[in-house]
Amino acid sequence: MEKKVGFGIVGCGVIASWHVGAIARAEGAQLIAVCDEREDKAKKLGEEQKVEWYTDYQKMLEREDLDVVSLCTPSSLHPGQAVAAARAGKHVLTEKPMAISLKDADEMIEACRRAGVKLGVIFQRRVQDIFLKVKKALEEGELGRVVLGDIYMKYYRSQQYYDSGSWRGTWKFDGGGALMNQGIHLIDLLQWYLGPVETIYGYAETLARKIEVEDTAVAILKFKSGALGVIEGTTSVYPETIPHRLELHGDRGSIMIEGEGIKRWEIMGREGKVVSRAEEAEGAGKAITDPTDIGMEGHIRQVQDMVEAINEDREPIVSGEEGRKSLQIILAVYQSAKTGKPVRL
Repeated sequence: MEKKVGFGIVGCGVIASWHVGAIARAEGAQLIAVCDEREDKAKKLGEEQKVEWYTDYQKMLEREDLDVVSLCTPSSLHPGQAVAAARAGKHVLTEKPMAISLKDADEMIEACRRAGVKLGVIFQRRVQDIFLKVKKALEEGELGRVVLGDIYMKYYRSQQYYDSGSWRGTWKFDGGGALMNQGIHLIDLLQWYLGPVETIYGYAETLARKIEVEDTAVAILKFKSGALGVIEGTTSVYPETIPHRLELHGDRGSIMIEGEGIKRWEIMGREGKVVSRAEEAEGAGKAITDPTDIGMEGHIRQVQDMVEAINEDREPIVSGEEGRKSLQIILAVYQSAKTGKPVRL
């Protein structure tokens, strides 16, 4: 029987529960330890899961049965924790964003490469069936030439949400606001579907909340393919029941996603007649208004993929290089907003 891959979770906050559940359900994975600098949080999760708990990350890294570290800490802490894990010979699975600067992201990638360990980034929609079907349709040219791709992420976060943690809404720990924290998942999908971005022009403002980072942002993109795009991201608009949207348009068809479901999938049929494929798509009509409320299936698949990547000695499905791409786009929006000029990637 093949040895189970041992996982340790760093950061015992809200997102840790997704990793706990995913590790429990993924074949060949086993949770062996948890760590948090706050003893009460580490002890609570450790005792709940009947595993050893730590407040000293370096101590946890000394465990011989620890193979993978899941980073569930504030974004700015990921680089140092990933580099330490790599130096200890441990693989890394990090929550998004992988870092808050390209320099730090590159250091993570290089440290893991140099140590011969895997680096995976959680972008769970990439492994969910509905989004994989869209990817396949684009690769097969079902929409013809794709000319436009838009994402609209009109989320709501109260002032109480930001006040609930001293790190929330700060440049130092979050690295950004509505785009970096909430919007990055759909930004990742947009570039995954349409390919590399050539230029970006954006605005990022703080209009409704008392925070350092942006709560309202818009950007216009030109992709290297020639397609154009729009990003809208907020945590400032009310009510909190507005589902996010991702829209892809080509000269032979369009796919429009609302929440986690297909609202329209229409392509050009014979004699120019519109053919609808929306009913064929699993999850059609499922509107999600909270970017974290998408179930655990994607996390399970990414944990499973990490186990298989280790056993097969291959790259994870969302590697560090892939995780870097959405970060680069968001940082370019911030740079454009600051300078008032378009940014070429």
